[in-house]
Amino acid sequence: MAQHWTDALASWAIPQPILDAATRDPWMLPVARFAGRADRAVADPAGVSFERAAEVLREDQGSVLDVGAGAGAASLPLAPWASSLTAVDGQAAMLEAFAERASTVGIGHHEVLGTWPAVAAEVAAHDVAVVHHVVYNVADIVQFLAALDAKARRRVVLELPPHHPLSWMNPLWRQFHGIDRPVSPIAGDVVEILGAMDVADLRAEYWTNADPAAADGSDSETLEERAALVTQRLCLPVEREPDVALALADIAPGYHREVVTISWTPGSSRV
Repeated sequence: MAQHWTDALASWAIPQPILDAATRDPWMLPVARFAGRADRAVADPAGVSFERAAEVLREDQGSVLDVGAGAGAASLPLAPWASSLTAVDGQAAMLEAFAERASTVGIGHHEVLGTWPAVAAEVAAHDVAVVHHVVYNVADIVQFLAALDAKARRRVVLELPPHHPLSWMNPLWRQFHGIDRPVSPIAGDVVEILGAMDVADLRAEYWTNADPAAADGSDSETLEERAALVTQRLCLPVEREPDVALALADIAPGYHREVVTISWTPGSSRV
């Protein structure tokens, strides 16, 4: 199953001729969008993933590790029960946004620039590890999960959509480039991989997240703003934004997102 996951993610690579023609990096993440998501999450913390992490910390305050943290939407809502927060992210600007918000809520914080698990050696063990909407970017999923297990003492909480988060764009790739995009891997693959790793207390909870703080941000964007990001994702030039906006008008924004919360008790995995 681990090899299936790796191969399936590789199939999401953008065809080289399309990538070569792109004038912008299609994978660059907009800090403002993630900052807004973090702010809304702090203002109104909710959801199964939040509860799975918070219930451990409510029993006994502890430290939180946020991998692929962005601006902190997964970890900052836990600040009232956390002793400290550590954010790992590959974009320095994201870590700056996280640090600013952590200082504002008045909690001790530490930032580590880099990707997981490459920087795992720089991170101490924490009581709880949270990882929201990251694993579909991870090719070596077993090493990623094993490193999380090794750096958490009481619980690991993953949040991800049931299917690849960009699969909703498949009709747009067909419309603008005439290509069909993949449909796998899926969240169930992660559950199966963790089962093979024999982690303790493995739980997978499928639910509908109606909280805009954890949705794709489209609820707080104009159609033009959304079209600008999607045009970049599609490797199209800026002048195609009106065409993309017209196509997006027929696609419902992600006010309600189907998500999966996967959690387990660390310390028992076998790679």
